[in-house]
Amino acid sequence: MAQEKAQPEFIGTSGRPESVTVDMLFVPVFEGDDRLEDLPGLDDATGGDISTARESSEFRGRLYEFFIARVTGGPYQAVRVALVGAGRREDADAERLRRVAAACSYTARLRSMRSAGFLVRAGLDPIRTARIGADGMSAAEFDSGTYKSERDAGDFPERMVIVSPGADDTALAAAVFEGRTLGESSNFARNLANEPANVLTPSEFASRVAAMAQSVGLSAEVLGEQQIRDLKMGLLLGVAQGSAEPPRLVVIRHDPPGAPESPVLGFIGKGVTFDTGGISIKPADGMERMKDDMTGGAAVAAAMRTLALLKAPRRIIGVIPMTENMVGGKATRPGDVLTSASGTTVEIINTDAEGRLILGDALWYAQQLGATHLVDVATLTGACMVALGRTASGLFGAPESWVETVRAAGTEAGDRLWPLPLYDEYRDLLRSEIADIINSAGRWAGASTAAMFLCEFVKKDVPWAHLDIAGTAWAEERRAFQAKGATGVAVRTLVELGLRASLEK
Repeated sequence: MAQEKAQPEFIGTSGRPESVTVDMLFVPVFEGDDRLEDLPGLDDATGGDISTARESSEFRGRLYEFFIARVTGGPYQAVRVALVGAGRREDADAERLRRVAAACSYTARLRSMRSAGFLVRAGLDPIRTARIGADGMSAAEFDSGTYKSERDAGDFPERMVIVSPGADDTALAAAVFEGRTLGESSNFARNLANEPANVLTPSEFASRVAAMAQSVGLSAEVLGEQQIRDLKMGLLLGVAQGSAEPPRLVVIRHDPPGAPESPVLGFIGKGVTFDTGGISIKPADGMERMKDDMTGGAAVAAAMRTLALLKAPRRIIGVIPMTENMVGGKATRPGDVLTSASGTTVEIINTDAEGRLILGDALWYAQQLGATHLVDVATLTGACMVALGRTASGLFGAPESWVETVRAAGTEAGDRLWPLPLYDEYRDLLRSEIADIINSAGRWAGASTAAMFLCEFVKKDVPWAHLDIAGTAWAEERRAFQAKGATGVAVRTLVELGLRASLEK
């Protein structure tokens, strides 16, 4: 039996970069007049190759541009030095720095480096940047080609060193641990989203999440079909009834000793393991991608893993409804009326608007379990992708102070969240002639009307935010900092909320 590959080692060092012994030391270089003055002797160590490359404009520091030189002398212990373009210094926010580190990670893997270092440059926050660097340097550990007979992605380094000269050693170790944990958890979410739907059925999804929770000390409860029926979750059951695979509802709890009873943060993630659109069937072209309709649920599970390992000081509940949305003789039809667990009745206009249905029951249940502040995450609408493309996730919610708290957490975490409106007029578009509301108001303002539908299942005094990640959950092409496939979006935002956000109403 083949031995399981050892986990890569991530360490931090506050020493000088020249003393770091690695196969490749990555040095971010900012565009413009970055003369590497904090790295005396580096050019000499490469025999002048760095200055030659810069003077000839072979390397300018443009974003994700690389120049690799062998160390031939001097005090530097690295075998090679890789300059990586970091763009303009004034643009070096969390997202940019993580992407630069991720680009380094992919380069190290493609070259099968056994060890690599990432340097925190002078002028950057030594602890925050170390955390971001460890997170980004974890990115290339994700491999989307797990079902290929022959894989050519190279080997991920056995040892990663985050070099932050002069940093406090205790704080640096904690920062590297946090960043690495976040990177691992993001990859956990990406791996779940990458699985084909014939493997990751609702029951398998639930089993993997429950096993993960147990491994990090979280409690997890997996509700089967009868328990869901006992809770009268007619919306979740209505979506699931067309599938041969029974639904599941997973509840994950983080209850740290000594944490106050309130506030309680509630994360709700859409877990549709495959979405055909149901009777309102989707076009065949691109339907294979619908295995990723559970990325919101994966993000919630990954965030809960991180918060447990980082010992977040507050109580947090994760709720993930899991089902397939299939075509069949028992499938819900347009015109049917479903009754939610909250008692709200819903006329089905479009069976492809299924995510909001299962989230409606899950939002209600999170509040029943005691959640006082809510964030749901879902690949919910193509309309949000039309509005924002693949560049940003849509952000909705109330009150405005809570929306701003979530937006600020996203900014700090490096997730782009763009607020979109929830005007009262959107509620008018959800009126039904036969039931309380309809599940789809049509094409216009589709992202906002979908969010307004979710709002119907949130008590008026409960802060709630909705992240529509339809455009950001999956990368359609490979980039320097990102493999094609699942991105792990929203994991970092949820973790930032769980660790540091103020939970005030």
